[in-house]
Amino acid sequence: MPPTGQMRAKATKLSSIHDAVKLGVVEEVEYMVKEGASVNEVDKTKDRFTPLHWACEKGALEVLHWLLWHGADMTVQTPKGWTPSHIAAIRGQDACMQALANNGANLNAKDARDATPAHLAAVHGNSFTLHTILRAGVDVTATDKMGWTPVHCSSFHGRLGCLQLSIRWGGNIEEADNSGNTPAHLAAMEGHLHCLKYLVSEGMTASHVLGARNDNGETPKMLAQQFYKENIIEYISAIEWERDHPEEAENLTFPAHVSAYTGDLDHLRMLIDNGIVNINERDDKGATPAHKAAGQGHVEILQWLIEMGANVKITNQAGETPLDIARRFAQLAAVKILMQYTNELDEEDEDNSDGRMQERILQKERRREKERRREEREQRREERRREKYEAYRERKRGRRSKIKELRKDLDELEENEDADELEREELVQHIKELEEEQENDGVDEDDEEDEEDEESAAEEEFISPPPAGNTEGTNMEFTAKQRREARGRAKKKCDELERLLLIAKKNYTQLGGQLPEERERLKLDRDSKR
Repeated sequence: MPPTGQMRAKATKLSSIHDAVKLGVVEEVEYMVKEGASVNEVDKTKDRFTPLHWACEKGALEVLHWLLWHGADMTVQTPKGWTPSHIAAIRGQDACMQALANNGANLNAKDARDATPAHLAAVHGNSFTLHTILRAGVDVTATDKMGWTPVHCSSFHGRLGCLQLSIRWGGNIEEADNSGNTPAHLAAMEGHLHCLKYLVSEGMTASHVLGARNDNGETPKMLAQQFYKENIIEYISAIEWERDHPEEAENLTFPAHVSAYTGDLDHLRMLIDNGIVNINERDDKGATPAHKAAGQGHVEILQWLIEMGANVKITNQAGETPLDIARRFAQLAAVKILMQYTNELDEEDEDNSDGRMQERILQKERRREKERRREEREQRREERRREKYEAYRERKRGRRSKIKELRKDLDELEENEDADELEREELVQHIKELEEEQENDGVDEDDEEDEEDEESAAEEEFISPPPAGNTEGTNMEFTAKQRREARGRAKKKCDELERLLLIAKKNYTQLGGQLPEERERLKLDRDSKR
């Protein structure tokens, strides 16, 4: 049946299915497909986009789902080799990317430069979209024509979030591109200090990461000097100074360890009491101040550390506790103090072992119950979303049918010369209201989110650990005071909602809308005039 009214007006404005997709109007897309348009039609611009490309470009998720349900091809490539998943990666449309992945899109597809969607998401810093791609199981080590992986792309463009994601999901920070540049080279030449620091922290050693050379024999520092990246030069120079002056560097890096080693209790007390260092801080070999004091036999420092709550069971990289260090260096007084304190700790551990075991079992059960309830909550949420969407579609269809009937009645009135003008105005007003409702209607997920928050809070309270002590016979019902306070909060919330409702009504009327009570008043006035 040919379009009428508002649909006919829209059809004159939208010259192709691509224009309808850009607007995100499912009904218009559906109408144009019925009129003969193809869901895989390529537009005439230089980009050569299909409707699916445009849906990913604009983030039109509802249109995207409709196109996928009606057989849109997810493998069509533009002249640059971009599939719809490439476009979603560039624009950071993670919801569209998830929909494509759920419908079997190839997220390892390569464009004309052999870049995958993961490469493009990393280039543009779209970490949420990159996370969606990585969760779909793509190859994070895939390279483009320059030999770059997503790790290289993130480093070159300074995208720290994407860099962390790529490495966490298996990216190699030492892999060299076609020119021999590692990610550290690329971060250094572009001056991205935050990315370079992260690469150094994730590497074997700072010297290993910063000492790598590309095919031209250049290190990251050389590239930073070549491109005048002063922040990178200062950072690497400081690391090199620490490497060349280890004793001075240790004094600066671990002052508490130096104080414990030299027996300077006053300085050590000042550092720990003022919160400058942690009492159990480890140096680059895993040793704590207690290890240093035990090795030198500084009994007074050991006693003070124990009184302040130092953990003397911590082991260094060699697996030695402070007691082991004291034995190795024959510091008998330190051995005696540490053995006495260690025996006391062992007795306490033995007394508390049963209680800790029971607590661990309870925690495990609570975690398991929490996970089960979370899965049930997700399932209910999906069911509610599906029901709301079906109700939304039904409302749309019902209003379209009603508008069609009213327009038919209006056409009959216009053909009848003796028709009542007031009745015609009522029909026009009713049609206008239905069209406004049709345009403003949507799938409202606010209530669903509120329900989810309430369910989650209730379940958290249900599975939260019981209070300490014996709770047998405790009255868990609300007291009168608690009920009064709850009523007060509810009344305050009601007043706030009423105020917001008045503001919303005022805005609605200022924009030309008619409230139900206003329409009722006009109808009563017309009836009285008759």
